[in-house]
Amino acid sequence: MSDRSYRLLFGMTLLLALYFQIHYIVYALIALAVLEGLTNLRVPVIVTRLRSNLGGQVPMQENLTVAPSRCKYSFEAERALRLMMATFLFLSYVVFAKYLWFVPWFIGFALFGAGVSGVCPSLSLLKWMGFR
Repeated sequence: MSDRSYRLLFGMTLLLALYFQIHYIVYALIALAVLEGLTNLRVPVIVTRLRSNLGGQVPMQENLTVAPSRCKYSFEAERALRLMMATFLFLSYVVFAKYLWFVPWFIGFALFGAGVSGVCPSLSLLKWMGFR
C-alpha cells in the first residue's frame, strides 16, 4: 500500500463518516492519525512489510553514497502531516464543532484529492519548510 492510496482511503472514509454522521469512525480516524504521528508506525508501511516476501527487510546495496540532506528538521514530513491533520480534525470536529463544521469536510476532500492526483500540497509545504 502506498501513501497515495492510504490518503485516498483515509479521505474517502472521513467523507463517508461525515456524510452519514458516524461520529465513532471520525474519532477512530483522529486516534489513528495521532497514533501514526506519535509512533511513526504508519499503516502503509506495515501493510507493505506484511505483503513483502522479505519480511520487511531490504537487502543492503554496496557502494552507495548518500547525498547531503537539505532538511532543517530530522522529523519526517509524513509524521508532521498526520499530526497536523489530527490536530485540525480534533479542534474542528470535537472542540469547535459548531463554528468550524466545514474544516473536516475540507480535510476529507483535500486528502481524497491528494489520493486521486498523487499531489499533496500540505506535504509539499512541509518538505519545503525543511521536514525530512
